[in-house]
Amino acid sequence: MTRHLPVVGMILGAVALVFLSILPMDSSAQGLVAIALIGLLLAATALAHKEDRLLPRVIFAMLGVAISLRYLLWRVAHTLDGSDIIGLLLAYMLFFAEVYYFALQLIGLFVNIVPYNRPVLTLADVDSSVALPSIDILVPSYNEEATLLEVTLRAARQVEYRGQKEVYLLDDGGTDQRIHDPDPAKAAAARKRRTELKQLCRKLGCHYLTRPKNESAKAGNINHALGQTTGELIVILDADHVPTHDFLDRTVPWMIRDPDVFLVQTPHFMINSDPIDRNLLRSFRNMPSENDMFYKTTLRGLDFWSSAFFCGSAALLRREKLEAVGGLSGETITEDAEAALDMHARGWKSVYVDQPLIAGLAPETFADFVVQRMRWAQGMVQILILKRPYAQNGLRWYQRLGYMNAILFWFFPFFRLIFLFAPLPYLLLGLEVYRASLPEILAYAVPHLVATLVIGHALFSRTRWSLVSEVYETVQSVFLAQALLKVFMRPRAPSFVVTPKGETLDDFSISPLAGPFYLLCLLMFMGIFGGAWHLMENPLSRGTTSVIMLWNLLNLIIVLAALAIVVERPQRRTVPRIYTREKGFLLCEDETYEEIQVTDVSGSGLGFELSNITKLPSHSQNCDVVVYCQALKREILLPVEIKTVAGTKVGAAFQITDSRTFDLVVAYVYGDSGRWRYFEERRLRPIPVRKSLRIFFGALSEPLRDHIRYLSRDIAQRMVRRSSRLWNKEMPN
Repeated sequence: MTRHLPVVGMILGAVALVFLSILPMDSSAQGLVAIALIGLLLAATALAHKEDRLLPRVIFAMLGVAISLRYLLWRVAHTLDGSDIIGLLLAYMLFFAEVYYFALQLIGLFVNIVPYNRPVLTLADVDSSVALPSIDILVPSYNEEATLLEVTLRAARQVEYRGQKEVYLLDDGGTDQRIHDPDPAKAAAARKRRTELKQLCRKLGCHYLTRPKNESAKAGNINHALGQTTGELIVILDADHVPTHDFLDRTVPWMIRDPDVFLVQTPHFMINSDPIDRNLLRSFRNMPSENDMFYKTTLRGLDFWSSAFFCGSAALLRREKLEAVGGLSGETITEDAEAALDMHARGWKSVYVDQPLIAGLAPETFADFVVQRMRWAQGMVQILILKRPYAQNGLRWYQRLGYMNAILFWFFPFFRLIFLFAPLPYLLLGLEVYRASLPEILAYAVPHLVATLVIGHALFSRTRWSLVSEVYETVQSVFLAQALLKVFMRPRAPSFVVTPKGETLDDFSISPLAGPFYLLCLLMFMGIFGGAWHLMENPLSRGTTSVIMLWNLLNLIIVLAALAIVVERPQRRTVPRIYTREKGFLLCEDETYEEIQVTDVSGSGLGFELSNITKLPSHSQNCDVVVYCQALKREILLPVEIKTVAGTKVGAAFQITDSRTFDLVVAYVYGDSGRWRYFEERRLRPIPVRKSLRIFFGALSEPLRDHIRYLSRDIAQRMVRRSSRLWNKEMPN
């Protein structure tokens, strides 16, 4: 399929859209047309789900755009007037936010209309006479623990490849600058880290690299390593990104097939839930993660348009191309996308392999989550201001659209906040921010909202459920809006901040970032009371008031979800547990031999169920588990200590006493990409909107109760401490 087919289809559709959108109609006629278009849209939904059906998907998208375009033209012609200057200003802000989301939807439809399904290539498809390129695997690190790094380095060393391969740890936490820090404690910590990591690399057969100064953060670290290494291809892995055995087997063939390919990117597959999922939804095993919409839909769409960009890790780069653009420039704090932009502008190609080939870690706390998203948002806006991809010489027009789609998305904080606050001026102050009667709202606004929901569900139902996107965007908007304003004022000011990974939480707590959501919640409740007053005092506008109150109620629900999210739940496991279903055997000291079903694995142990109980193992008993290791293509024996026994369910910890056993554990737990595919396919399942809403509202009640309980506890504890201080102050000596 060429890129011209969807373009031709969209152009023809656009001509029909313009004609349909400018037809003059009254509210009654518009209502009938909207009902007909919604009916056609719903009828085409089943075909739009099928990614290989181009024509139905284009028709489906055009129907939705027609409904939304008529709505926006109606907004311009009939709702943006008034005598109150403040109300008019707020009305234009709201309309501008609606135009932004419509434009983003339009570009997103273009990008995602044909997600590319690349065929699976392996090194077995490469002629045996072809010399395989040499490869350097680079693992940049700054402040990660040696225990986390050891797993990644062992897995990198075990990646299967019949060509030349070297593994390098790039330690930015033990640079000369840091070991000579004026602060003696910091200097001692840096020296200790350098010694420890040098010994680790020596033990594993990897190379240790550091540099004189910490310049240009991760980009500078990688650029320094480029001068110390010689591999033709470069793999970049974040410190917590553990590769599978077949990482090179699935990526290198694309580099061999076409010398113009500068990048082969793979998904960032996370094996733990982010704090929003963990604190609110608790559905990590059963619903898409936040990253899935980008990696399972958007990047595949960008790949069709030859616009898939470097995501910082889990990728293969061609050294020749990277060095030709001067390495990672580091002009922005998203050096990955910036470098891809520079290489795309040279006419070189990128490839996206939609297969989970690494296991990574999402941030554990809400504050760390915000720090990570803040860096992404600031970096993409820096690219817009400093690199101007919309006018970048060398880029194809569709590549410019692809980059602008990725960049414009990060403006959502401003517009999401506008939607949050928009009902309040009317409900609290009587300002007409949205001038429309109830019949007009039903004829224009409601069909537009329905069309937006239907399109989103059809194109993204496997990777994003209803209301979840709104919650993710809202909880970030409060903090990202301020961060983005700083970029506009000083585009070069933001600095690279490493996202903490692998943290633990011993007890329930309320995030220090909870404050803004209390204020938002108070405002939404005030809006409800203000709306009730309007209903009593202004009976002629009850229809409009009721609609705006429903809007405010939806905002309140989203803010309540945010309050539930900022209750940090305990996270005592240092390594995530991965759920699976695999057969094995248990061998104990008394020579009992039991068939087992492995139910979960982690870097520290596994859980299993006994199939036929001959004799239950006892607590602290040493046993061996025999399992088939897909990565090694053979059965392996892993020594374990029994930790828990609950009926037929048993939890066991790996007994890692030597390097060989450690390698076996890493190969078994992290080496099999098939396990990640199974885990991913289990989550990526489309469900009806009503079911996703039921799950969402069902998940909301318990975290909210927890929030109220722990907030009350904290307030009580503060009052006790305050009373105690006052008592001690007033007591005579």
